Amino acid sequence: MLASVWFLLWGLLWAVYFMLGGFDLGLGIMQPFVARSEDDRRMVGQAMGPYWNGNEVWLIAAGGVTFAAFPTTYAVMFSGLYSALMLILFGLILRGIALEFRNQSRSGAWRSLWDACLWVGSFLPAFLLGVAFANIFQGLPIDQDGVFRGNLASLLNPYGLLGGLFFLLLFMEHGTLWLAVKTTGALHERAGRWAKGLWWALAATAVGFLIATWYATRLYANYIQNPMLFSVPIVLIPAVTVAALFGILFFAVKDRWGRAWIASAVTIVGATFFGVIGLYPNMLPSSLNPTYSLTVHNAASSPLTLKIMLVVAVIFVPIVIAYQSWAYKLFHHKVSEEDSAYEEAYG
Repeated sequence: MLASVWFLLWGLLWAVYFMLGGFDLGLGIMQPFVARSEDDRRMVGQAMGPYWNGNEVWLIAAGGVTFAAFPTTYAVMFSGLYSALMLILFGLILRGIALEFRNQSRSGAWRSLWDACLWVGSFLPAFLLGVAFANIFQGLPIDQDGVFRGNLASLLNPYGLLGGLFFLLLFMEHGTLWLAVKTTGALHERAGRWAKGLWWALAATAVGFLIATWYATRLYANYIQNPMLFSVPIVLIPAVTVAALFGILFFAVKDRWGRAWIASAVTIVGATFFGVIGLYPNMLPSSLNPTYSLTVHNAASSPLTLKIMLVVAVIFVPIVIAYQSWAYKLFHHKVSEEDSAYEEAYG
């Protein structure tokens, strides 16, 4: 029972990271397309600057929970997906450096370099996280000893690449909506036009990814074969996710950008839970032999460890939520050119 609870918490942490970290990754990817002037680029930096550090806490938490609650899963995942995860890590480091150093440079050439680093550091994590999770859904070549019999090239299969594209568009839409919420004037108008246009590409890719999931994975079969997954709250997840996806366009057309962003956040959380719950009880299914798969039961820590971790989570997660809520409230105002003029400003 405790292992199943932690499996759901594991999925929740990833969903929260994709929801919060997704918009700042999307902003970094979209900066060259929406920002036409130095002031625009600085405002894009201001739109993500106060939040991105706090958003990464959820990525650390997801990795920490994997290590503590499911150590075998952590070992296989971080060894088998080592190349992809290191590229994600290097991308995140590069993005952080670019955000912190850009406003320290007065040279146009240096600022262009940091802008390029921001784009690469945002694109790599967004794309490769999608590739990694698509391959997990599809099944990894794990043998009976838990050894990954593949490489980075084998992860870049058609379904993995489609997953990467899906995550990429999901985060780009999410980030563009956030920029529409946080800005005014010409930059706001451009962000709004991009958000409306990107939605169609996202919707088409989502449909393609769902169809490919039927053929490339056992997620749907697992839902059908496991009656527990047909409980009312779980069955509502895909329905709410689809409704939220269409809600993005509905609110965007009406220029209600805050609600459109919330709909995008619900889409991300719902899509994550649909995939994660569809894995249950597997965490890392084996494409070589189903009996080699790592499950909630054979990869979990001892019951005592899970109990102690649950107590720690109950105490500290609300503290993190309270702090982040305070930060979002503190910087809730729209970004202006005057804000970006301060020397300490991001961008």
